[in-house]
Amino acid sequence: MTQIAVIVGSTREGSFNRALAKLAIAALEQQGATVTDVDLATFDLPIYSAALETHAFPADALRLKSLFAAQDGLLFVSPEYNGSIPPLLKSAIDWASRPTGDESLVALTAYRGKASAVMSASISPFGGLRGLMQLRQILSTIQTLVIPEQVVIPNAHTAFADDGRLKDALPASLVDMTAARLVAVARALSA
Repeated sequence: MTQIAVIVGSTREGSFNRALAKLAIAALEQQGATVTDVDLATFDLPIYSAALETHAFPADALRLKSLFAAQDGLLFVSPEYNGSIPPLLKSAIDWASRPTGDESLVALTAYRGKASAVMSASISPFGGLRGLMQLRQILSTIQTLVIPEQVVIPNAHTAFADDGRLKDALPASLVDMTAARLVAVARALSA
């Protein structure tokens, strides 16, 4: 079975990105994936620092890296903070990219050869697109294959119905399409 982790870059209560992730999880499961919902709030992750790394690799950073390494694919659902991604998400990505044990500096065992996808919901009219462009660059740099499909939900404060579904059929179909492609690519890469 294809293993996909869904990582949400927001820990805010009532997060639109958490709502989008719920829809994505359902769509991934519909495609036959086994999904791990990664709540970054449950990890004690300091901002990445080489000084911290040399003294003691944080236990939760190692736990996160191991979780990512066990997946076939990764879906990042992230808000946009001032045109970029949240520092918590960037730090999580950075910690999981670091070598541990006898790995080489460029081992990237949590990422190399995995499929990844990106989604964002934002109250802005851009839907978090600027942050996703940076996230795509980061994910490509750490050797994931970022699928071309993505989801951006502009004006997120009005995009969700009371039952959590998206009001507009187009972004709802993009969630399903992105989930289907991520599972297909992750499955092919892990074969």
